[in-house]
Amino acid sequence: MSESNGQYDDHLSNGSNSNYQYQPVTDQAPLPTGPTSPPISDFLVQLEDYTPTIPDSVTAHYLATAGLETTDPRILRLVSLAAQKFVSDVASDALANCKMRQSNNATTNKKEKKYALTTEDLSLALGDQGVNVRKPPYYQ
Repeated sequence: MSESNGQYDDHLSNGSNSNYQYQPVTDQAPLPTGPTSPPISDFLVQLEDYTPTIPDSVTAHYLATAGLETTDPRILRLVSLAAQKFVSDVASDALANCKMRQSNNATTNKKEKKYALTTEDLSLALGDQGVNVRKPPYYQ
């Protein structure tokens, strides 16, 4: 695929006046028009029965600190679920970073490996999520 004037050739054709004209790509599947997944109302009903790892009172406190006060438990549980997923993703990425770092330091010890969460692993994982973590200047 070569580029011409910043555009790809397979979307363009050379017309009679030698100007490039747009031609839509037809090999893509059309967007679904009917509901293929359950509506959001079903999800909100399921949230009423869900007990999140982060208690509702903790979520309500931090939401109130941020300026959002709500009494709807579904909103609290939705935010708790999102926070739980974020923490889970960061911890999973940090563990993967730790395993890579330890595999690069190949040791001959074949015993059960114990992993330790380091600031470097955590900062790499948080960097993937868009959170910038740096040491304070007096530690550098």
